[in-house]
Amino acid sequence: MKKKIVVLGAGYGGLMTVTRLQKQLKAQEAEIILINKHHYHYETTWLHEVSAGTLEPERVRYDIKRVLNRNKVTFIEGEVQVIKKDEHKVILDQGEITYDYLVVALGSNSETFGIEGLKDYGLAITDVNAARRIREHIEQQFAMYTKEQNEKYVTIVVGGAGFTGIEFLGELTNQIPNLCEKYNIPQESIRIICVEAGSVLLPQFDRELADYALSYLEHKGVQFYLGTMVQKALKDGVIIGKKNGEEEPYKIEAGTLIWSAGVRGNSVIVNSGFEHIRGRVEVNLDLTVPGYPNIFMIGDCSYIINKENNRPYPPTAQIAMQQGVTCARNLVKLVKGQADLEDFVFDDKGTVCSLGEDNAIGVVYGKKLKGTTASVMKKVVDDRALFLIGGTSLVLKKGKFKFFS
Repeated sequence: MKKKIVVLGAGYGGLMTVTRLQKQLKAQEAEIILINKHHYHYETTWLHEVSAGTLEPERVRYDIKRVLNRNKVTFIEGEVQVIKKDEHKVILDQGEITYDYLVVALGSNSETFGIEGLKDYGLAITDVNAARRIREHIEQQFAMYTKEQNEKYVTIVVGGAGFTGIEFLGELTNQIPNLCEKYNIPQESIRIICVEAGSVLLPQFDRELADYALSYLEHKGVQFYLGTMVQKALKDGVIIGKKNGEEEPYKIEAGTLIWSAGVRGNSVIVNSGFEHIRGRVEVNLDLTVPGYPNIFMIGDCSYIINKENNRPYPPTAQIAMQQGVTCARNLVKLVKGQADLEDFVFDDKGTVCSLGEDNAIGVVYGKKLKGTTASVMKKVVDDRALFLIGGTSLVLKKGKFKFFS
């Protein structure tokens, strides 16, 4: 009797697992089922562009069935409620499904760190619908300014100076001139503020590259408050204060708060009773869950220590996709009755952070890049992710380079 492989989530890790499985297994060897709450996949690493209004929502997503071999893979559109790991069962919003092998690739939820008001008034770049709401909200605020001439409507606070926050700021500063022209608002009225609890922005980069990003964004009008925490979110602004307590907390009146200061693993992990660290499960080297050799945990839901710095690997698309490759290989071995599962070894090909349409910083194969060269490399990285999952046809349809569009 053929084995049933159920994959939860069609993000980078889940899709990479499924597209590799459909190439490596025959239809009679395994039943492969992919479950996702939407019929589409969206490029998470592009969402900052949609949020700022520099890219249309439809450009960042594609129908999941487009990359599936439907002779080998069954797709179910449904939302996972809980995993009953001891019963080999997944409960969905409509029904349930059993499995022999399970891959959990459900992605992340925004991390609020218990900050008061953040869930009510903060806007997080979590998915394509959230990104669309952010761009609409910002436009509404600009429209309100034209009626009331209150600068809080054109004051935007970004919480967090990590990858998402900086990439959003880069796109936003590019979009501001267009918004100002559309709503007839002088650019000097716009205020963009980034609040970061750490003492530096982009801690994953060396200081030369991070300082380049800081200088560039400051030149574009962004004010940075480093070593400063968002203490409370309000309907009409935020309360911030120095992390070391040197200054009294004070209020910034603002019409928009974008929260990008962290993520945690999917809430399904917590609800299903897995041992976890902020919603992420510390997995075995072969990506299985301790005590559950038939459950694989990858992407933002997994927690793996990088032995080089004794810190967990960050939840990135690059890592999720590489985990998907290893996960698929191990599932093929299990289906074929082989016990020698391989360990996941991260091959760091580099990291690039966009600062807008034509600027970026990055380290690729150990070489530092900045400016236009890094910006071109960022587009190469984005298109490579499309190619690895959907091949040339997907790159031609959705790719970043204009001659592909």
